[in-house]
Amino acid sequence: MSHAGHAAEPDKRTLRREFLTVRGRLTADDVRASAAALAVRALELPELARARTVAAYVSVGSEPGTLALLDALRARGVRVLLPALLPDNDLDWGAYAGEGSLTRVRHGGRMALLEPAGERLGPDAVTRADVVLLPGLAADARGTRLGRGGGSYDRVLDRLARARAHPALVVLLYDSEVVERLPREPHDRPVHAVVTPSGAHRLREP
Repeated sequence: MSHAGHAAEPDKRTLRREFLTVRGRLTADDVRASAAALAVRALELPELARARTVAAYVSVGSEPGTLALLDALRARGVRVLLPALLPDNDLDWGAYAGEGSLTRVRHGGRMALLEPAGERLGPDAVTRADVVLLPGLAADARGTRLGRGGGSYDRVLDRLARARAHPALVVLLYDSEVVERLPREPHDRPVHAVVTPSGAHRLREP
């Protein structure tokens, strides 16, 4: 994408590299402590506290940790759906039944992902979620989310729009990844809230 006339605005590829570099400096203890705080803060968001079905994901590497949150939701009786990456980068879904229900899957040369080992529910299962938790590298005050660029969650958001489903869209980040402004393209769909280890922040109403 051209940014002619906006020379001062970094492009998405540059921003991704910068945010990933900062994450790469985190220690395992940093990630673990942040995950515990993130689980507590996420449940302070009313949409998540009252949800019956949540589409989530299993964090990998230095991403903000999600397993503590997945277990907290499951302990409350929430149905948690987790993605399984398909060959075309779309996402299928399966139910989370505890950490022992996950299997490590390597897709080509990418980092191995933890995916649900049980029954596949189909890509449209996400349309029945009350809340969709999205991975990201940053978000701004307008709700613009910077993803990794793989396109999987763009497909999820398109599927929700086609189904006229309106779950709360929540991105999980570190505190330093909530910024004033990110570049937005026409296909980018804004999120409703951001949760970081220091708190939950609603950006707009679902």
